[in-house]
Amino acid sequence: MTESGVSRRGRRRLRRRTRARIRRALLVGLVVGSLLLAGSGWVAFRGWQARAHLLNAAGLARELSAQIVGGDAARAQRTLAALQEQAGAARDATGDPSWWLGQRSPYAGDDLGAVRQIAVAIDDLARRAFPTLVRTDLATLVPKEGRLDVARLRAVSTELADVNAAVRETRTRLDAVPTTDLVGQVRTALTDLRAEIDRLAGLTGAADQGAKVLPALLGADGRRTYLLVSQNPAELRATGGMLGAYAVIRADNGRVEIVTQGSAVDLRRFDPPVATLPAEMRRLYTDLPAIYPADVNLTPHFPTAAKLYREMVRLRTGTTVDGVLAVDPVALSYLLAATGPVAVPGGPKLAADTVVRTLLSDTYRSMGLKEQDAYYAAAAAAVFDAFLAAKVNPKAVLSAFDRSIAERRILFWSVRSGEQRIFGESRVSGILPERETVPSVGVFLNDGSGAKLGYYLKPTAQLTVGECQGEGRRQLRLRFSLRSSAPTSGLNRSVLGAGKAGDPYTIRTLVYIFSPAGGAVMGARIDGADAALGSGTERRRQVGVANVEVPPGATRTLDVDLLTGRNTAGTPELWLTPTATPWTTQVVSAPSCNQ
Repeated sequence: MTESGVSRRGRRRLRRRTRARIRRALLVGLVVGSLLLAGSGWVAFRGWQARAHLLNAAGLARELSAQIVGGDAARAQRTLAALQEQAGAARDATGDPSWWLGQRSPYAGDDLGAVRQIAVAIDDLARRAFPTLVRTDLATLVPKEGRLDVARLRAVSTELADVNAAVRETRTRLDAVPTTDLVGQVRTALTDLRAEIDRLAGLTGAADQGAKVLPALLGADGRRTYLLVSQNPAELRATGGMLGAYAVIRADNGRVEIVTQGSAVDLRRFDPPVATLPAEMRRLYTDLPAIYPADVNLTPHFPTAAKLYREMVRLRTGTTVDGVLAVDPVALSYLLAATGPVAVPGGPKLAADTVVRTLLSDTYRSMGLKEQDAYYAAAAAAVFDAFLAAKVNPKAVLSAFDRSIAERRILFWSVRSGEQRIFGESRVSGILPERETVPSVGVFLNDGSGAKLGYYLKPTAQLTVGECQGEGRRQLRLRFSLRSSAPTSGLNRSVLGAGKAGDPYTIRTLVYIFSPAGGAVMGARIDGADAALGSGTERRRQVGVANVEVPPGATRTLDVDLLTGRNTAGTPELWLTPTATPWTTQVVSAPSCNQ
């Protein structure tokens, strides 16, 4: 055989082996590709199933919430069973091996992982949190025949603590889910679920706190005495309004009654001051909060105001109270929606849709000072008695308290540090935090007119997130506007007061802008012109003070540049003085600095 013949046969064998390898490679590729396509189709099918179950679960969760608050236990049980079935099915649909593999793919992995966490979160809530809420009788949380059932409150305390822990654990897990690379629909679903769980956490946290602390506060372990103080937003102060009329109330084993009543006028001026204020407070407010009962809450930090008011009442009356509870007429309007109209001896009845105008406008225009004091005392007693004695809808009462606390219209401080710690930095405690992870900007209003014109103010605020700075700081831009609806004539001296703005119908307001904790106030403009701000600090926040005077029918606008503290994140929050007319607000967020 020639050399060339051997060579030709070798080349033919090589070609046959090469073709065989190619056929095997193509066959393997075809099999693998088919498996991958089948897997993708299966994952897509399971995703379609999960989406349907999650949508059903969302609708059922809304129904369940309404039924729980409405006290419809029978329907709530049926809805809960259906919710658990849908949530469990969504969890199963996102938990098989193909979904697990899909989560590790380079393209859709993050989205599949996020959908899985959404399904797990809803299922956990349906099985760990909602059953206890369905079993809890909300009627035990409102008075019956003038008394709250403190024994029942204690009985549900452990269960409510478990519910709150489950809700917060679920929220923490969702916080760990990255959102940067998610498709729009999945990111929106995750964001919406986080917001819903935040609202749920607010309710379960409040219920947990209430069940823990209310029995003791209501005298289950011995009689308690409190100051119930009315804030008057017709003359604005940082926490909501001048602390005017007060009542001493007694709580004994769940039964609550008014013991005595009085007003800030009765307490008079204190000389020397009732306390030595910290130097930073004196620079902002002088010694006024420790001298005049009407000025204790020039500071937005409610525990400071409550301690000063408590000491003033002790010195004048000899009564030492265990805590201070502050409310305002707007919170009263929410409560009257639950109790219905209340008759007041010697004056007009109070109704939900008219009580704010009655107490903050009509009374000043039609009554003298002594008549006003008498009417306010009678009104407080009438509403108090109606709330304790009337048959009220638990849903309406809880809704009224929830809204009032969310708007910071109900504030409470306890002299017992252990009880105060339970409330923590929740809205009801009125604590202005010195440290924070999410930046907050305070806009606090103190009347500078010496008048009762705050009823006519309509405030708006917009907070916009700006550029990223070094050290984890962020620029913020605040636009704050005040509009006056005051008339140009026809108000009496009781409303116009001292008229410190010159024109008695012009409203002078001292606006205190508090930076985020550890942050700064950089500069301000009023109606577009550079404005000089008074300055100071309180509780690790820089404070800028602007004098804003608003004539009748006019609007003044204050623009303020701020800087957050170091290493804070999340959408900034606005903390505002509650006013007679609720604020119009907007927070314009921006992507985080690491995106």
